[in-house]
Parts: sequence; structure tokens; C-alpha cells
Amino acid sequence: MTSLQPVPPVAEQRPHTYTVHGLTIEDPYHWLKDQSYPKVDDADVLAYLEAENAYFEAVMAPHQKLTDTIFAEIKARQKPDDANVPVKDGGYYYQWRFEAEGQYRIWSRWPVGGQGADDKPAAQAEVILDEPALAAEADYFRLGALSVSNDGRLMAYSTDLTGAERFALRVKVLGTGELLGEVIENTSGNPVWSADDGSFFYTVVDDNWRPYQVRRHVLGTPVEDDPVVYEEHDPGFFVGVSSTSSQRYVVISTGDHVTAEVYLVPADAPASDPRLVAARRDEHDYTVDHQGDRFVIRTNDTHKNNRLVTAPDDDPSEAAWETLLAGSDERYITGFQAFADFLAVEERIDGLDQIRLIDRDGQSTHIEFPEAAYRVGIGANEEFESRTLRLGYESMVTPDTVFDYHVDAAELRTRKVQEIPSGYDPLGYVAERTMAPARDGVRVPVSIVYRKGTPKDGSAPLYLYGYGAYGSGMSPSFSTTRLSLLDRGFIYAIAHIRGGDELGYHWYEAGKLDRRTNTFNDFVDVARHLIAEGFAREGRIAIAGGSAGGELMGAVVNQAPELWGAVAAHVPFVDVLNTMLDTSLPLTPIEWPEWGNPIEDKAAFEYIRSYSPYDQLQTGRYPPMLVTAGLNDPRVTYWEPAKYVAKLRTLKQDDNPLLMKTNMGAGHGGKSGRFDSLYEVAEEYAFMLWSLTEDP
Repeated sequence: MTSLQPVPPVAEQRPHTYTVHGLTIEDPYHWLKDQSYPKVDDADVLAYLEAENAYFEAVMAPHQKLTDTIFAEIKARQKPDDANVPVKDGGYYYQWRFEAEGQYRIWSRWPVGGQGADDKPAAQAEVILDEPALAAEADYFRLGALSVSNDGRLMAYSTDLTGAERFALRVKVLGTGELLGEVIENTSGNPVWSADDGSFFYTVVDDNWRPYQVRRHVLGTPVEDDPVVYEEHDPGFFVGVSSTSSQRYVVISTGDHVTAEVYLVPADAPASDPRLVAARRDEHDYTVDHQGDRFVIRTNDTHKNNRLVTAPDDDPSEAAWETLLAGSDERYITGFQAFADFLAVEERIDGLDQIRLIDRDGQSTHIEFPEAAYRVGIGANEEFESRTLRLGYESMVTPDTVFDYHVDAAELRTRKVQEIPSGYDPLGYVAERTMAPARDGVRVPVSIVYRKGTPKDGSAPLYLYGYGAYGSGMSPSFSTTRLSLLDRGFIYAIAHIRGGDELGYHWYEAGKLDRRTNTFNDFVDVARHLIAEGFAREGRIAIAGGSAGGELMGAVVNQAPELWGAVAAHVPFVDVLNTMLDTSLPLTPIEWPEWGNPIEDKAAFEYIRSYSPYDQLQTGRYPPMLVTAGLNDPRVTYWEPAKYVAKLRTLKQDDNPLLMKTNMGAGHGGKSGRFDSLYEVAEEYAFMLWSLTEDP
């Protein structure tokens, strides 16, 4: 008796055309964009998404045991009652922790010099925020901000219960738990307190989810009376608010991906007009911090890899900037933090992370780390007067590690190494780094990890990950979930393709705008290099990427479908042309410096259309594909993956699975609980194992 196979849904095609630059384009799946967005209530749209979800469940049902097995493995690697290393801030230590089986964090604090020893919590630490209680009745929960006032008496915090990234901001009296009457809707980012704690600054998003205003709320006054401190009128700029490390200034930053403009407000004079640091000009990007008696600024004004400059306390303007650390072709300055007596600088040399310390005399030293290839970054450092620098460190084989670097002793001290309860031996795994030749002669870095004994004769399946956009480099980092693949004989690789900034700002520029296709070519060429080197063979490579990395997935599937044995495209930006033509969407104007403006520039229109995965789908054979979406996603709207899957179903000429799963109550990051999100990883891995191996 033959079992009935699930039948995939077929989306209706409805005539829709538009004309741009004299070219008429048909888009019969345009109707999947609910015209009342951001509300999604079109019955036909919802019915199609639910039908795809039902099909996903039906196809994956025979593999439920495999999914559950992988999830159990991944969950067993998570410390049930995990907690962070306490962070000292003023008179208190602060810490988050999970209860066993808890999906969300509990935040607590205890006084310095109290009943606890050093930074160990007292028996009765004060719970200041209970995420599990706040999330108890919600399908989705995300904490957006948690900011304690300078005197430690009040806490402003914000939450999102839909995944739409519109956070509701509240103020709590610590010690009593009383909530003040103010509730501020549609906020983003962290609020910043004034020096006297009588008010705080916060950011507001508009109807299209663009952070466009900074307002100031005076405690005890009506929210509707909050004055607008700054409003950004350029639809391509987003606004944020922060504090300098010295806490003497409120920083208002506005910009897009390549251009910035910064204003300062004295924290002890919060009603003052914002003071401009440097007026915006195209592609001038800069950030500002304050070191007590001077400003420190990272700027790309003279070199694309950035330099550090200083300016007097009374004059942060460009005319007063003096070079502290010059720009360099070899050194890429990615970030920094000011302390009273030194600067901590994040930089990348030859594609590898470094931490530089600069003292008040301008003398530099680098911190030495125990491995040749790793990821390191500045961690949670709340105290300006500190002589200790907290760092986060990991590598492809070393779990997440918290170091404290003691400046005076020039010594790294380990504070925490990620605990893996089910066991992990780093000596059982091998990490490698290779350079893959791209078709134009450029050499692309690749980070590789596998279990010792895994054959490198092409017989092992390969999982290849990439992103390659916005100058966001992918570091050679550790993953507990990845072990479920490595222990089943997979080789795992990260392709550090152009569009990221792994090798400097030029690496980013070489994968954007009219050079965007370098990103896709690099990924394909990395795969072919790994095949040539015995790490894989054609058709046995699983690939994955999300958001702009999902666009990468769509583009490389179109370019070289024969290479891939399984594809996971998470919340993929695959309808690039239509999105870049749609100015009603929140991210479109701010994205033009990254992708180009196809409305005003015919060449940009033609170039985007030449690689946009949705527009370039053709009749043919495609590998097994898993595509995900979030109904409330404001970054990559749900209809991009929905339209892509609907169109691909009519064109593919094979029996390989094409699945789409839409989180109906979540956004860009998928489900919110720590175990719920890990279950989605298990689903992806089960899909790939099923697709690539005869005996998963």
C-alpha cells in the first residue's frame, strides 16, 4: 500500500505589473504583501502562510525523532542555571541568570561590600527584573533595554511581545517593585538618564519602524508632553541615543550604513540644545566618546580603515581634532571604549582580532591571547575609573570565555568558560584557516573546524556558512549547536566573503553596490576550493545564511545549484528589487547606500535586477531548501520569502523538498525563548541531515 505524500500548497497568481525605467515587470505574487501592513490580516495571505506551515509539519513529521534527538543533544550542552559574570556598577554588582529549564533571564543585584563575598551574590540578592514572569502570558518576549539610574533607585526597561521591535518602556522603583504610571510605546534602544535622574532620553520609532526622534521624559509628567530633543527628517537616517563612558554627555547619533552625524547634550544640563560635533557629509562615518577631559573620536575622514583622534573638552568640532592613532592599510580600527586612564581599542590586523591599550601618554600595547585565530571583543565595562578590562573571547574550538585583563599587572585572568554539561573536549576537534582563490584572483579567508579523524577525501558532508554584507565580519567563533553536526562527521566552514569587513573596510566596499556580485562569486568559489582540497564534493554541501545571508543563499542557488545538497535560507532578503523600489518600507531609504537606488539610477535598477534571487528564478532543478520567515519581521518582511517560495514552486523540476516555515508570532530573530530558538536549529540540522545522508 503506497502512503500518500503531502501535497505542497500552490499560491494563486494574480496579475500585477509595474514599469520602471521603461521596463514593465510582472509580479503575480505581489498580493502576498498585505496592503494593510504592518498589520497582517488579509485572510488569503494568512491562509497561504498557514498552508505552508502545515506542509512543513507534514514533510518533517517522519523526521521528528531525528529533530528531537538533535534538540536533546543541543539542550544538554546548555547549562540549565547559567549566569553571567557579575558586573560592578557603582555601589552594586549586577547579574542575570537562568533558572533550570528557564527560557528567559532573571536579573538581580546586591550591594558591593554587602553580605556577598567580593562579586559573589548574597543569599538574598534583590531581583530587579523577572523576565519569566513578564513573558508568562506571551507567545513571544524580548527585553529591549534595562537601564538603572545613577543613584541606583530607578530602572527603565522596555519589552516587545510581538517580535515587531516596537518596545514599550516602563520605569520601576527598585527596592519596592513599584511601577511608575508612565508607559511609553514605540521605543527602541536603551534610555539614557540625566545626571540628576530626574529625566531620561529615549528613541521613538515612526509608523514605518524608523527610529526618527529622541525625546526626553521628565518623571512625573505626561508622556505626551515629552519634548522632542532631536528629529531626523532624512528618511534614510536612523537615530539612536547613548551615553559617553564618562557619563558626562548624552550622545545622539544619526546616520545610515556609511554616513554619521553626532550631537552631544551635557548630562547635567539635559534641557540644553544638542551640540553638533561634525556636520554630515557623504560617507563620513564617526563615533564619539569622552575621556573625562577630552573627547576621543573614531573617524574615517582620512583613511577608510579609520583613525582615532582627540579633541578638547570644550571643543569637539573637526577643526580641533588631533590624531592619536593614524589610519593604516594593515590595521582596521573597529571600535573602542574610553576609561579614565586608558583607551581600549578593537582592531583587526590581517583579518584577526586584536585589543590595543593606549595610555594617557599615547603609548600602546597589545594584549596577547592563547590561540593564533580567535574572536575577541570588549565586554561589559560599566565603570569609567576601572583599571580592569572585561573581554569576551572564543575560537572555533574554544567555548565562550570571559577574561578580565588587569592593566597594571598586564595579566589576563579567566572569569568564566562556557560550561557544557554533557561534556566537551577541545582536543577532539581541529580548526584550520585557508585562503580560497576567487575567480578574479582575490584570496578569500575560510575558517574550518571538524572532529579529529574526519576524512578529508571528499566523503564528509560540509556545512558552509556565509553572510557578506553591511561590513559585518563573521568571526571564527564557537558554537555548541554545531557539535551535533561535527560529531556526525560534518566539516563546518565559514566563508569570509567580500561584503563583510574581515580584511578591512575595502573588503566591505568590494561586496556592495555595483560590486555586490563579488559576494556571491566568492561563496561559490570558496565551495569549489573546498571541493578541490578534499573537504567536500559536489552535491554534498549544506549551506546556510540569514537576512542578507539569505539573499546570498538565493543568489548562489541560482548561480550553481549543482553544488548544494541542502539549503537553509533564514528570513532571506530575496526580493531585493521590489524592496529597494518600495519607499513605504522602513528600511528602504537607509539601504540605498548598501544596494543602490533603483528608483533614481537606471544602472542600479538593472544591476540589482540581474542578481535579485526572486527576479532571477528560472525553470530548472533546485537543491532541497528550507526557507523561514517571521510574520512580524520589520527587517525582512514576511512576503519576501513567501513570494520566493511561491514562485519557485512553479519553476522547479525536481522532487527535492521545498519547505517554508513562518513564525506567526515572531520577527527577524525567530522564536524568543532560549530553548525554543534552539529547537529551530535542531529542525534545520535534521533537514540537512535528511537531505545529505542516507543514515542520519
